[in-house]
Amino acid sequence: MDEFGHVNNAVFLSYIEDARITFFKRWNLCNKKKSIIVASLKIDYISQIVHPSSLIVGQKISRIGNKSFDIESAVFILDKKVPVALTIVTCVCFDYTKNESVLVYKEIKEDYEDPKTA
Repeated sequence: MDEFGHVNNAVFLSYIEDARITFFKRWNLCNKKKSIIVASLKIDYISQIVHPSSLIVGQKISRIGNKSFDIESAVFILDKKVPVALTIVTCVCFDYTKNESVLVYKEIKEDYEDPKTA
């Protein structure tokens, strides 16, 4: 929180990371052989968040490449229709045991193709 009672910009990244953990659990990405690293993160701050606020983070896979994919997220204040921040995170599938990037995991591709998760 800053001196004006607003949530600090860096904290927005924590909200996005916490939401991404939902995907990690669903895809069973919890070991060194099957993991993800963040290659890029873009965040657009639309409006301020005053502390305390109840937030909702919506997210979806928006692009799939050979070894990388994008997750788009929107942060909302509860009961507000306009997001306070929009992000695009580019993730790379990674095998820490070989120290190299790998093809996008089938669970992620299946999630992207499933209309219920869009």
